[in-house]
Amino acid sequence: MPQADFDYGAAAAAGAPMLSIFADRRHRLDALREEAVQAGFGIATEGPLAALTAERPPPPGEAILIDCPLADEPSLAALARADAVAASGSAAQLIVATGTAALDAVFACCQRSAPQILVDPGPADRAIALGRVLAAGRDGQVREISEADRLTLLRLTEQVSQIASRLDPFGSSAGEAGGAGGRVASPALPFAGTGDPGSERPTRTTRPPLPDPRLVRRIIRQRQLRAQFIEGNLFADPAWDMLLDLTAARAEHVRVSVSSLCIASGVPPTTALRWIAQMTDAGLLERVEDEADRRRAFIGLTERAADAMARYFAEIGRDSMQLV
Repeated sequence: MPQADFDYGAAAAAGAPMLSIFADRRHRLDALREEAVQAGFGIATEGPLAALTAERPPPPGEAILIDCPLADEPSLAALARADAVAASGSAAQLIVATGTAALDAVFACCQRSAPQILVDPGPADRAIALGRVLAAGRDGQVREISEADRLTLLRLTEQVSQIASRLDPFGSSAGEAGGAGGRVASPALPFAGTGDPGSERPTRTTRPPLPDPRLVRRIIRQRQLRAQFIEGNLFADPAWDMLLDLTAARAEHVRVSVSSLCIASGVPPTTALRWIAQMTDAGLLERVEDEADRRRAFIGLTERAADAMARYFAEIGRDSMQLV
């Protein structure tokens, strides 16, 4: 339903990136169209979410923008279809705007592609998401966070890896996550060091146990306490806060939903989701499917991250409480 004041055919001919917009709320559809045009997009198609599940869905364009505030079955079915289209090798990149209540279900639906998920977004959030599509071009490779934040994350990953390598020069074998209730199989134990003096027979070393979750929860509470006295944004460190929360949860054999992890990060959900994506790409986090309910998904530490966190806390020992 193009508007008379914008020539969509001319936009396509001029090489403008083409966007498909799907929203059941008419006022939101109009607002999304206007924002997209202002951002430099042409509109490939637009309509309600049901159009995505039609027998012959419309062509996706170079990006698909979906307004999905509810986690009802028709909406999730449409989202799953769009996720499949975006992951099918076409040029389409997926942007999903949703609400906090629907976040877990929306996240679970997006199993194939790597969408940008926006939680209760404002115009600025949507503009940033569209800007990432423009910056990525057709290869879909988007730098998810600012350069300063990306370097911070890389330094964090490098630091915990260095601790692990110092304590275990031979490295650790990555195991597979599994088990019900968030329990994870123990990794294979590496050979390291030697046995008796003069003997060449290697001995097995074990990974240090995860820290007492009560200690980690205490550290988390102390970190949060700062916000009561000093502006919390000054100390925002979502990567570390999420690693701490997931370390405690793993030691407690508790699974963590994506919405819960967003809260633990201490930053807005949309920002937290970008961090989750970046940390997943860095090999620190992984998606854990709920075998009993495919509409749910959890986030957990990878074996490499769990190993690094265990060795980190073993290294600092009694000084743990100073990590606030």
